[in-house]
Amino acid sequence: MREARDKIRDDRTSESASAASFPLILDVDDFKGDFSFDALFGNLVNELLPSFQEEETDSLEGHINIGGGDSLSNGHLRRPSDSAKYAQTLSSPLFPEVEKLLSLFNDSCKELIELRKQIDGRLSNLKKEVSVQDSKHRKTLSELEKGVDGLFDSFARLDSRISSVGQTAAKIGDQLQSADAQRETASQTIELIKYLMEFNSSPGDLMELSPLFSDDSRVAEAASIAQKLRSFAEEDIGRQGLSVPSVMGNATASRGLEVAVANLQDYCNELENRLLARFDAASQKRDLSTMAECAKILSQFNRGTSAMQHYVATRPMFIDVEVMNADTRLVLGDQVAQASPSNVARGLSSLYKEITDTVRKEAATITAVFPSPNEVMSILVQRVLEQRVTAVLDRLLMKPSLVKLPSMEEGGLLLYLRMLAVAYEKTQELARDLRVVGCGDLDVEGLTESLFSNHKDEYPEYEQASLGQLYQVKMEELRAESQQTSDSAGTIGRSKGASVASSHQQISVTVVTEFVRWNEEAISRCNLFSSQPSTLATNVKAVFTCLLDQVSQYIADGLERARDSLTEAANLRERFVLGTSVSRRVAAAAASAAEAAAAAGESSFRSFMVAVQRSGSSVAIIQQYFANSISRLLLPVDGAHAASCEEMATAMSSAEAAAYKGLQQCIETVMAEVERLLSAEQKATDYRSPDDGMAPDHRPTNACTRVVAYLSRVLESAFTALEGLNKQAFLTELGNRLHKMLLNHWQKFTFNPSGGLRLKRDITEYGEFVRSFNAPSVDEKFELLGIMANVFIVAPESLSSLFEGTPSIRKDAQRFIQLREDYKSAKLAARLSSLWPSSS
Repeated sequence: MREARDKIRDDRTSESASAASFPLILDVDDFKGDFSFDALFGNLVNELLPSFQEEETDSLEGHINIGGGDSLSNGHLRRPSDSAKYAQTLSSPLFPEVEKLLSLFNDSCKELIELRKQIDGRLSNLKKEVSVQDSKHRKTLSELEKGVDGLFDSFARLDSRISSVGQTAAKIGDQLQSADAQRETASQTIELIKYLMEFNSSPGDLMELSPLFSDDSRVAEAASIAQKLRSFAEEDIGRQGLSVPSVMGNATASRGLEVAVANLQDYCNELENRLLARFDAASQKRDLSTMAECAKILSQFNRGTSAMQHYVATRPMFIDVEVMNADTRLVLGDQVAQASPSNVARGLSSLYKEITDTVRKEAATITAVFPSPNEVMSILVQRVLEQRVTAVLDRLLMKPSLVKLPSMEEGGLLLYLRMLAVAYEKTQELARDLRVVGCGDLDVEGLTESLFSNHKDEYPEYEQASLGQLYQVKMEELRAESQQTSDSAGTIGRSKGASVASSHQQISVTVVTEFVRWNEEAISRCNLFSSQPSTLATNVKAVFTCLLDQVSQYIADGLERARDSLTEAANLRERFVLGTSVSRRVAAAAASAAEAAAAAGESSFRSFMVAVQRSGSSVAIIQQYFANSISRLLLPVDGAHAASCEEMATAMSSAEAAAYKGLQQCIETVMAEVERLLSAEQKATDYRSPDDGMAPDHRPTNACTRVVAYLSRVLESAFTALEGLNKQAFLTELGNRLHKMLLNHWQKFTFNPSGGLRLKRDITEYGEFVRSFNAPSVDEKFELLGIMANVFIVAPESLSSLFEGTPSIRKDAQRFIQLREDYKSAKLAARLSSLWPSSS
């Protein structure tokens, strides 16, 4: 083929030689691989274009030179020879190679067409060859597929055959295994039957048994066989519906296996005792391997329960009496009656630590010896709590009687409750420590709770009884102190009325704080003993109610004692009230006694105000304690919080009632002394001074000065003791009473104009004092008094215009006008009747 191609190329070259000086050669190989039209075109024309380009360059250069010699418009001249050459050049063709290029392109097109025809022919031949080869390939594939299908069928038959053979082999293997197992079972059964017949030979005869049952080196095997024989014999008797005792009572020779059962029972008991003895001997030597071996064998007897219980029961802490006595001495000391909660707490901590360490050591041994260590630990911990801990708690917690309470010299109920709390808390800690060490499936927390169930069932009653006992003892102590103080003061001072209140016990915030401290301690025990929120809320409510009762009773009693002082002071005042017709000596004695009674009243007033102040502080302490410590504990029970708030209000109502009565008595005491001062110090000439030409006295009267001084002194304690609405109500009532008393007092006197000025000065003094009450209604009344005092100052003809802006006080003003010195001489009655007819 290469030769034919060369021949075609030679022919083509000869044909195109006449058309071009450079022959064109195109081959199919030129179009293979990375074909580039630019490269092909370059190969075709590069042989022609370079000569043309050189000639063009030369002609252009010559053209430029010729142009330089012509005569142009710019004044340069051309040479004639150059001009001729330039004209000749213009007459020749510009692209002389075009003909060759056209011939070359025509030949190239012809060759390309020829090549296309050749390629098309070759493609057609290749298509035919491919079609033939494809038919052959398809035929071959079809034959191969048939062969593969045959192979697959053969493999499937082979696999089925292999599976069948495998199943047959497995069945044969199972049969062989079953046959071997049956053979082994039969062999063992024969052996067991032989042993069973030995045990069934005669009742109680264990001497003719096989050496297996007496060989100490084969104890494990003997125990296993004995258990199997025993189970088989008992099942056989069960199927016959007979019992061992009834059969043993039958003396017939044709008995079943009842003799074997009895003998096996005796042998198992003897073997178990022998193993336990060996276990004890190994335990004393601390031979753990022998102990483990015996425990493993004994596990076949009742799952090893006897071995576990025997091991636990033989621990020294359960059988040594000295250990138990040492426990008691460690916790309670040498003298049980003098044990204190702090000492007991230290003793229990030491004891429980020693118990925990002992159990931890035993746990290591139990883990190394027993197949089921958790079960043994459960038995051990249960025995520790039920025996060793219970023995100590029984000595420590002796429940007292609620009918006859132990005296406080012996500690009272409080000592028992504190001991109970310490024991419970420390025992709970022990339970947690034992849980960490390990106690199997034992509910150690529940068991610990059961140790205190007898005490916890009646705990709320004991707590309330203890608080009541503490309160009674405290009250007796306070009464004794008060009596001692009263006795030391003697009777002379009291007979003179110097200090009535000093003989009475005063309310103390310290005592109330002590009540709260008792209650806080009780609440802490409620938290400790009450696991359920509802139970805790119930116990807390009961304990808090005790506090309310105690504080209410204490405050009410204290206020009543303070009221007694006020009552005694009032009795002293009544005792020295005399008539008008008495001698001067008697009057002087009565005045002196009245001064003493006034001093007693003032002292009683201050004492009661102190009692009120301390009562308020005590109530505030209770309210704060309830908000901080009690209220949150009552929330789990619906309505408990509201009920406690209502109880608190009810408990304080008795104290409020006593305080209200006492404040009324305080007002009476103050008013009585004000009345006494006014009666003793107010003179008729204070408001009816003689017209001697001297300047009027603008100072307040002596009676006014004394009254204001007294009020300022005595009410100082009231300003300090009372707060809020209580203070406002008390001072308002006192101001109104003072206003009314002054009105009635001034009705006893006659006033001239200078006396009216003196009265106005007194009213101003009183008004400035009562302004400290911060009572607007009282201030208004004293302001109106100042206006009414003008009736004594103005001329009669000016009275009509005096009350035009304040018609509400005309009635009181008329009463004042009647006290004018010139009321009759100026005929003011008729004038007022004409001015205010409706008031006449």
